Formats: sequence, C-alpha cells, structure tokens
Amino acid sequence: MVAMGMTFEAALAHAQAGEFPAEEWLTPLLACEEVDAPRLYAAADAARTGGVGNAVHLRGLIEFSNLCRKDCAYCGLRRDNHAIERYRLTPDEIVETAQHAATLGYRSVVLQSGEDLWFTAERLAEIIVAIKSTTDLAITLSAGERDTDTYCRWREAGADRYLLRIETTDPQLFAALHPDDDLEERKACLYALRELGYQLGSGMMTGLPGQTAAMLARDIIWLKSLGAEMIGVGPFIPHPATPLKDAVGGTVDATLRLVAVLRLVFPHAHLPATTAMGSLHPRGRERALQAGANVVMPNVTPTSNRAKYEIYPGKICLGDDAGHCRGCITGRITALGRTVATDHGHVHRLTH
Repeated sequence: MVAMGMTFEAALAHAQAGEFPAEEWLTPLLACEEVDAPRLYAAADAARTGGVGNAVHLRGLIEFSNLCRKDCAYCGLRRDNHAIERYRLTPDEIVETAQHAATLGYRSVVLQSGEDLWFTAERLAEIIVAIKSTTDLAITLSAGERDTDTYCRWREAGADRYLLRIETTDPQLFAALHPDDDLEERKACLYALRELGYQLGSGMMTGLPGQTAAMLARDIIWLKSLGAEMIGVGPFIPHPATPLKDAVGGTVDATLRLVAVLRLVFPHAHLPATTAMGSLHPRGRERALQAGANVVMPNVTPTSNRAKYEIYPGKICLGDDAGHCRGCITGRITALGRTVATDHGHVHRLTH
C-alpha cells in the first residue's frame, strides 16, 4: 500500500515505472506545483515519443448538427438553449465535406453532433457508406448515447472509432451536470462500443464546479480499466446560456497536467490537443503537444455553420476556411520540430 501524502518525485517515479494507476500517486501529479510541472511535461513528452512517435495525426472535424435532445448544464447546445440558431447538415453536405477533407490531405475525419435523433441508425449508416465508398478516410463518430443495435449498424457500415466522453465518473458530479442522463447508462454505452470493436474514445473536462484532483485520478483509473484508446480532455469554459454561466471554469495549466498524466498512464493512446486549449491560450494546442498530446482536430465544418456549434464561447478558427486551417496547423506542428502523420492514425493495440 502506497502511503498518502506522496511527494511529487515519488509519484512521478510510480508513473514512469508504468504501474497500474492508483489514486495515491495520480493525485499529487494532477495537483503538482507550478515549479514541478515542467518535469511532468518532459516525462510525458518522452513517453509520447516512445509510445506513439513524433508524428501528429490530423483529424478533420465535421460538426454536422447542433440539435440536441439532452440538457447538460455546461453545454451551449443544450436542449433548453432557445437563443441558439439550430442547423443540421444534409447527408449530401456531410459526404461532400468529408470528400473535401480528403482532397486537403486528411486521412481521418470526425463526424460530431449533438444528440440529434433525426440521424437514425440507417441514415447515418448511409452517410458512412457513402464516405467510405468515395474516399480512403478513417471515420470517428461522436453522436452521443445510442442503443447497441445502432452502434452495431454504424460499425457494420464502416465506422472505425467512436468518441463518447464520460466527463466525470463521480456520481454526484455527473448527476449535477446531466439532469436527464445516467452515469451507468453512459458507461454501458462505452462497454457496448468496446465489445463491438470500435477504437474507443472517451475523456473528461477540467475545472468543473466541485471537481477535485482525486476525482480526476479516479476518472483515469476507470478509463484504464475500460481500455480507452483515445482520450480527449479540455478545460471547462462556462457558456452564458447555461446554468453554469457564472462558474469559474478550467485553466490551461490544469488541463496540461491532466494531458501529461494521461500520457504517462496511456503511452500508446491518441491524445488530442483540443481546440478548447487553443481558445484559452494562443499556443494552447502547441503546449499540449509538448506535454504528451499527438492529435489535432482542425475544423472542416462549412464556415456558414461553424459559429453555430457553440458548445462554449470564444471558439477559435470560426471564419477560416478548411484549406487555411489545414495549412495553419501544419505550420504550427512543423515549428515544434514534429511532422504531420500520413497514415490513418489507427490506435496501436498491443497483442500478448
């Protein structure tokens, strides 16, 4: 049994030894002092180099609908936000946007939306088939909680990956954030996705009201037991049209610590430098790439709709066309001495 009150040095040693995550040593790393953070980031960067290499994977993000049946307390797309202008791309528009992403050199796209049930199992399956039959793109879906039969249909249609963020595994905090959702149902969806063979993505936010470093530590332990292969994390940014509009919000530094710890625990996982990081700090994405991240998701959503997908305020790159975003992020990556990956970016699954 590891003693409580562990020093940063001892905690980092446990992480670098590749031990199964434990709250006792995760918590000191997640709450480390500013003076110790550079050592944490350096350790994570080394783990990233050894686990997934120097190439950064680009995934073109297509936000195809901002309609949502859920009323999450932190999200600008929440059902009861009646001030937002709603939109839904047509199936042809989604396919055409993916095809355009392919012409820009993307090898992978993320189809993301609110929980819009107009996109039935069959409708979205037809879109997946159309993209797969006309491009060589890998496809990540992020369309929320659905039943197992729907997930199965999309997998059969050719979807490679699924991203469903848990946000928090703390029951009380989850309930406060999701008044019309259930933590065990969210977990059941992730278990089903795993069993269907999806490359499995989840993640959480930092800076949520009432969240502690110990809670984040327990989130990491659960994600490890789940077998998460892609983990997206970002700072909570309060939206003015939500119940949490007056909350303090998360910070870049706390999120960087989480990215770094995740890299130490998941050396082979894909960890994105999220747009929210770039929205809070001009070099937020670069800093995340230097603290263990290896994925960036430039926006390829048509610019006429991009600003309407306002999960949080102050989002960057709303007016830049997809070609400009592709060139910009490539320049930022090469300036770090990194390269842009040319493969599909499938997860690295260890065999035993």
